[in-house]
Amino acid sequence: MFVDLHRLCIRSDSSLRQAIVSMDANECGIVLVVDEENRLLDAIRDADIRRVILAGIDLETPVGALRDWRKCSSDFLPLTAPFNSEAADLLSLMQERIVRQIPLLDNDQRVVGLVMQHDLLPGDGLPLRAVVMAGGYGHRLRPLTDQMPKVMLPIGDRPLLERILQQLRETGIREVNLAIHYKAEMISQYFGDGSKFGIVIRYVKEEEPLGTAGALSLLDAADEPLLVINGDILTRIDFRAMLDFHREHKAEMTVAVREHQVSVPYGVVDTDGVRITGIVEKPVFRHFINAGIYLLSPAACRLVPRRQRFDMTDLICRLVGEGRQVVSFPIREYWLDIGGVETYQKALDDLAKTAL
Repeated sequence: MFVDLHRLCIRSDSSLRQAIVSMDANECGIVLVVDEENRLLDAIRDADIRRVILAGIDLETPVGALRDWRKCSSDFLPLTAPFNSEAADLLSLMQERIVRQIPLLDNDQRVVGLVMQHDLLPGDGLPLRAVVMAGGYGHRLRPLTDQMPKVMLPIGDRPLLERILQQLRETGIREVNLAIHYKAEMISQYFGDGSKFGIVIRYVKEEEPLGTAGALSLLDAADEPLLVINGDILTRIDFRAMLDFHREHKAEMTVAVREHQVSVPYGVVDTDGVRITGIVEKPVFRHFINAGIYLLSPAACRLVPRRQRFDMTDLICRLVGEGRQVVSFPIREYWLDIGGVETYQKALDDLAKTAL
């Protein structure tokens, strides 16, 4: 049970940015909004923060204002349990409500701690298979990739791909498929069956490049969701939070997205025919871009044509065209697409400044 209330609890006048700092500090994926007597007023979960980012809400907004935005009634109370609840009851409640955390209250409704799912199921793995797309040529990284695939480029003391696999293992994923093509033997010789890295590795060999999704058709069918990550991504994304988000929204596909800003160094003129209707000096446009990380339901995987070139953008368009649920999961953690020499150097610089 997590009982560090200093890192768990905040006041209603705290900003959303402060809530994020507290959430990152407690590593529980939740912060609790309390009054002066430590009585619970609200619970802000990781998914709430992601939706705030998607909605473009200013992160200096007080967390107390979230109740109106979420259309909570005045008598709304978050999911809680008594501090002396049985473990079996807590686990059943988590599974029913699709949550990983439940605040525990004493008889006076004061927060005394937080129970996490891993407290009740220690060592429980994440019910996900994973695929790392590791077959790319890395043309934009030449000459660095003339002698090795881009996923084997060193980031500090180990290859990029090893860092990705380590993160997947730490998340609780036990089985990883590597889709390989360019200099495939270099990858398979280094990683072997994965036992040295604490995971099971299976190789999916693309005889010809099949795009960013085509290799999925070579996998065996399975009942659990599939996590797909491009092999040139360096990130600290919370995969458990992404899976929670995917389940909560009953999605066929969840696409990780990242906010990207484009600054125009000129005054942008709005016109209606020959008439000027307005002008904005040096505007900044904000968009969400595809971050190269996906969660797919088994039904979505079945839409990938077998042994044909097929990209993730094709799959997204097909799902959207059929009216299926495709949702965006904004990344607020560190994320870098190592697509060229400049971004590779940035990864090395970032590693020198902080632990990735």
